[in-house]
Amino acid sequence: MNTRDIINKYYEVVNAGDWDTWLTLFDDNVVVDEQLAGHIEGVGVLQGAVGGIKKGYSKFQNLPKQIVINGHEACVVSHISAANATGVLIEANVANYFRLKNGKITYMANFHDTRPFDPFVNQRLN
Repeated sequence: MNTRDIINKYYEVVNAGDWDTWLTLFDDNVVVDEQLAGHIEGVGVLQGAVGGIKKGYSKFQNLPKQIVINGHEACVVSHISAANATGVLIEANVANYFRLKNGKITYMANFHDTRPFDPFVNQRLN
């Protein structure tokens, strides 16, 4: 798969809630700078986060609005429509940056306003 195929697959499986396939898109040594979770290293940490995602969100859609591909890099501007486990709605505009090598995501960073995710964060802390 080329960069565009992998990025399209990323959003396809996220929006289907197919977190097992989502994990296969990442290199074992992936580095992620995630706006809420912070700096993450290794696919094992992402595997651990999947349980929190499944429990923490009753709905999660991340719909791309614009995709820019440059070789093995991509930037995607998207909109998240989600709800926490109790149904509180979350709406946020997001930008994701991806770097790929050998058909796997090796680095990812996301950028968004964290305030819309307060219902998720507060739910996790309580």
